[in-house]
Amino acid sequence: MEASEEQKYQVRKLEMSDKAKGFIELLQQLSVCDSVSDKEFQDRFRDLTSLGDDHVIAVIEDHVSGKIIATGSVFIEKKFLRNCGKVGHIEDVVVDSSARGKQLGKKIINFLTDHARSMGCYKVILDCSLDNKLFYEKCGFKQKEIHMNPVTRRLQNPVKFSPQPHFIH
Repeated sequence: MEASEEQKYQVRKLEMSDKAKGFIELLQQLSVCDSVSDKEFQDRFRDLTSLGDDHVIAVIEDHVSGKIIATGSVFIEKKFLRNCGKVGHIEDVVVDSSARGKQLGKKIINFLTDHARSMGCYKVILDCSLDNKLFYEKCGFKQKEIHMNPVTRRLQNPVKFSPQPHFIH
């Protein structure tokens, strides 16, 4: 008897062994992510793990292929505003191109949002491209403000102003 999609794709926290399961290659589908050595991965994993529940990277593993097919992260910003409130920032959400359309992105977003709420965050926010606006609206986010970047030059690539929607949940 085949497991349901709900049981087949469970969200869990990133593990040290996930580098060998294609985690870095998955991130390369989202943005520039040069090769990361095993030592670099281990060092960064330890750094992030030391933050405990203030920085969580969620993944979904396809147990048939053994590959990580979805990921996203949330970090908790501690503020003085709102009676020393907290804000959850969702980042780096990507689903493998071969696994899209299975609601995995939504599962990741729900997991991250639930985590932020369980940490006492009064809001959860994210930035996205206009191309992804509809997806995040389907996940319960709405456009709230406009995100802006400074217009500067990086080593080789100029950074351009891009009016990306800023979403809040």
